[in-house]
Amino acid sequence: MNRILEVCVDSYASAVAAIAGGADRLELCSALSVGGLTPSAALLRQIRKGSDIPIRCLMRPRGGDFFYTPEEIQQMAMEMAALRGAGADGFVIGCLTADGELDGNAMEPLLKEASGLGLTLHRCIDVSRDLEETYRQAALLGFDTVLTSGGAGKCLDGMETIGSLFAIRDKENGPEVLIGAGVNAGVIAAFREKYPQSRAFHMSGKTEIESGMRFRREGVPMGLPGVDEWHIPVTSDEPNGEGKERGR
Repeated sequence: MNRILEVCVDSYASAVAAIAGGADRLELCSALSVGGLTPSAALLRQIRKGSDIPIRCLMRPRGGDFFYTPEEIQQMAMEMAALRGAGADGFVIGCLTADGELDGNAMEPLLKEASGLGLTLHRCIDVSRDLEETYRQAALLGFDTVLTSGGAGKCLDGMETIGSLFAIRDKENGPEVLIGAGVNAGVIAAFREKYPQSRAFHMSGKTEIESGMRFRREGVPMGLPGVDEWHIPVTSDEPNGEGKERGR
């Protein structure tokens, strides 16, 4: 497989910047501040008007864990149908059992909606009971890519585990191992030095721009305390724009 730089974006401006900066593929979502949620079909259509870059859409109906109710599964399946119609090339999904194992039964409706398109297992693997087993189960379910930090907060801290997934990938012709969480140019160089077989990376490349608002009422947060509304995170199209990468 060719080398891939996938950029995770949650706005039109970030998508445009990622494409200009040389992204090979986009992961489209909303609300990156909570790790990413399902994007709107309208946003996908906006991006599609200006680019045919491959786009995989994250399916995550809420923040928190990956143990979903039947209603949440149904919601994701319905949203996948809409996003497929809007031009999605693939999807990024994942469900776990209460015991931390990959839940193929729960994902059955999602796998059906994704049939024929690209399919990434998202970072639910990083909070699963056994990363190697989860990876192998993903292969059996038809995933072509697994996004992982190696079960750590940052991929550099999970490097050894990612190395073990490379070994399985290469021996068993498994899904691509897409390295994510804290990725920037230096991290990519470090992985390629230790593991020359590293070939797929996932990042958001976020920087912050100042809000255009002149009138600002302070002390009324719309979200988490301490997070203001006057600094807007967007993907940078500059090579060093990934320096503030925090989680994705």
